[in-house]
Amino acid sequence: MSFVGPRPERPEFVEGFEKRIPFYAERHRVKPGITGWAQLCYPYAADEEDTINKLQYDLYYVKNYTLFLDISIILGTVEVVLWGKGAR
Repeated sequence: MSFVGPRPERPEFVEGFEKRIPFYAERHRVKPGITGWAQLCYPYAADEEDTINKLQYDLYYVKNYTLFLDISIILGTVEVVLWGKGAR
């Protein structure tokens, strides 16, 4: 596990998501993290449609993974924690 990366999903959901949602398995190309791009940009995923939308942010992170992006995510996470800003 890493500090920054796609948030891990409950194992009982992963197999089903991989079968039903195209490219879902691509998010596993990087280590899961405590915080991530999807957590900053999209509110809690309550259903499969939200999971599909949140996946777009995870795939962006996987394709554009850089130290600069990680630092931006960390700073954004600090802002959310300290000042309550961000996606809800």
